[in-house]
Amino acid sequence: MEGLIFEQVLKLNQRRGQRDKILLRSANFPLPTFKFQPQYCSMSTLPHRCWAEIDLAALERNLGKIRAALPPRVRYVAVVKADAYGHGLAQTVARLMQCGADCFAVANAKEGADVREIGSGWPVLVLGAVLPGEESALVEYDLMATVSAPEEIVRLNAAAAAAGRKLNVHLKIDTGMGRIGVWHRDAAALANELAAAPNLAWRGVFTHFSCADSDPAFTALQRQLFLDTLRELPAPADPKGFLIHADNSAGLESFAADSPINAVRVGLLQFGLLPYPDSLLSRLRPDPVLSFHTRVGLVKTLPAGTSVGYGRTRTLERETRVAILTAGYGDGLPTAASNRAQILIHGQRCAVLGRVSMDSTIVDASALAEVAVGDIATLIGEQAGGSIGVAEFSRWCDCIPWETFCSITQRVPRIYKTTRR
Repeated sequence: MEGLIFEQVLKLNQRRGQRDKILLRSANFPLPTFKFQPQYCSMSTLPHRCWAEIDLAALERNLGKIRAALPPRVRYVAVVKADAYGHGLAQTVARLMQCGADCFAVANAKEGADVREIGSGWPVLVLGAVLPGEESALVEYDLMATVSAPEEIVRLNAAAAAAGRKLNVHLKIDTGMGRIGVWHRDAAALANELAAAPNLAWRGVFTHFSCADSDPAFTALQRQLFLDTLRELPAPADPKGFLIHADNSAGLESFAADSPINAVRVGLLQFGLLPYPDSLLSRLRPDPVLSFHTRVGLVKTLPAGTSVGYGRTRTLERETRVAILTAGYGDGLPTAASNRAQILIHGQRCAVLGRVSMDSTIVDASALAEVAVGDIATLIGEQAGGSIGVAEFSRWCDCIPWETFCSITQRVPRIYKTTRR
């Protein structure tokens, strides 16, 4: 059999209904041909093994609560980057457009273009740095760029000039985050360059707080640096609609009614998570928008002394009835949750046993009166009087709620509850 050379050719033509053929070619024996008729099934008939439910009515209620708590002059900037924090960009943005968001913020030009395809008439701010080659997309899709450096002004102005249009931009000021933005001491000079660019329209200025949920003293320092820097900037050519924003969901503790700040960036708060208990809006009690579920795939009893999972990280101290769930780190339950997290089955908490696998997870079901294959297991959400919030889930996983939402993978279908209530 040495020296055999095989070439595998797979030809699929589903539209014409032709049979598929796999051809194996060998230099040493005649060509065999295997023929098969593929069988296709409708995926809609299969039960979900792992899924996330997105309650768009809860999202709408949350936006209404937030708007009602803000001064009327403050514009609502809905942050929907990273596929709306894993909730699904298209469905989330469409509902936010319907229920009163003033503006949208995304991470990059691709996300901005996706928002623009959903609807026009809403300003869309790209928060991230604009890479060379992305400038034309911002012009084409009428997006607002973030400016942090002189060379960005040159590139963006040239792209707008080439298209014969003006490009709207926001100036970002670094007051202590050390990330995107011009250092606050250099902001006035950059603002003057921006104001002088003939094809750029200066529409806003903003900063970002690095630890609004944990260090109020440093947040106050950043806020004061931002306000002091604003006084040094030239007046915008068109002050109408000019946005000044610094606060996100966590930074609203010291939002003053007499402040020049007239917009707020709302991210996880609109999705039901309150990251900072001392926030101005902590009283709102927003409703969770996302819940995360899987199913029981197998139930069995293992004897005491049995080690479970990869790496044998857990040995059973007693005879244990276990349920094997049809979700793992390939779906969004990270290995950091191994031997730590809990899952709801019939409203009761069941501990994760051993290391989380890619497609399955073992839990202790001994305390359940009954458990059967196909039963729903809730990772995040409410079930039969029990509840596991995203904050608690994130602590088990050694991450933050932002990361938890964004880590729910693409193979997990999002099921949207669209009824308004």
